[in-house]
Amino acid sequence: MTALEELGWTDSHTIDFERHAAEGLVPARVAVQHRGVFIVLSELGELKATAAGRLSHEAAGAGDLPAVGDWVAIAPRLEEGSATIQAVLPRRTKFSRKAAWAAAEEQVVAANVDIVFLLTSLNEDFNLRRMERYLTLAWESGAQPVIVLTKTDLSETVDVRVLEVEAIAFGVPVHAISSITGDGLDVIRSYLAPGRTIALLGSSGVGKSTLVNTLAGEEVLAVKEIREDGEGRHTTTHRQLVLLPEGGLVLDTPGMRELQLWESADGLGETFSDIEELFARCRFNDCAHTSEPGCAVREALEHGTLELERWASYQKLQRELAHLERRLDKRAQSEERKRWAKVGAEARMNMRLKGHR
Repeated sequence: MTALEELGWTDSHTIDFERHAAEGLVPARVAVQHRGVFIVLSELGELKATAAGRLSHEAAGAGDLPAVGDWVAIAPRLEEGSATIQAVLPRRTKFSRKAAWAAAEEQVVAANVDIVFLLTSLNEDFNLRRMERYLTLAWESGAQPVIVLTKTDLSETVDVRVLEVEAIAFGVPVHAISSITGDGLDVIRSYLAPGRTIALLGSSGVGKSTLVNTLAGEEVLAVKEIREDGEGRHTTTHRQLVLLPEGGLVLDTPGMRELQLWESADGLGETFSDIEELFARCRFNDCAHTSEPGCAVREALEHGTLELERWASYQKLQRELAHLERRLDKRAQSEERKRWAKVGAEARMNMRLKGHR
């Protein structure tokens, strides 16, 4: 059994939970989510849980359903070692992406996270453009991003790589580590604290599970070697929240082949603050940054103070967000039409019933 405070419970959660406590429900935190079945941690112990039918029915989309890291209100059945999740408490932070299975559906990857470790290895996985995408979603989540470059023992250009990342990650701490040699792990451990939750995000094979095992002091997650071509194998198959022996929690996630943006306008501005600062220096407020005179972006590209690849990355992510916004707007319009059609149908039914009386 675990005290709620060790799982990250705070006074604000107590306030949020008051009405659920009045209904006789118990607070718990989602530790594992796998195919509609959850493992939750509470002061009653670890329980296997499912979401109540009402919760699923009232959810506007997958993003409203329980996710790993969520605080939930459960109705426990201790004799069965199970529970039913009746409600999800308000999230302080959430790392979301557009779900791969739907045109405009949110998938919450991690909820109520304090710090997001964005991991990339210093082998063939290293990719600045992918890191910009991760950073955009991390800033949007509300959590503090930290970049962790893994496998320093396999690289002879660590210092160069760190400088390259720092050049695109303004104000974000960048740490280079090796879970094999222990290089840099003292700095990583300094982020751990009782009740603090850290999510690990990155591609397959970057060393997320290895880092969790190292921090835990034992093998709590399965680990596989990377292939000869340098590509990682999928190790973690589902998201999992792990309580560390010395305090603090880490949330491991499967490697994500796809990381599409989800409502990340503010995160885009944070990640590309250097570019958006250039916009304010353009001669015209409606500058399209193509051939207009006095365009600060074009000048920066010509002088080499802005890399063409970074500008192209910003434009690509901006187009992706605009496309998502159009899809969300169409879905909202469709749902509104359905809602009014339902209201109209109910009104006609009531009129007919009154006519029969």
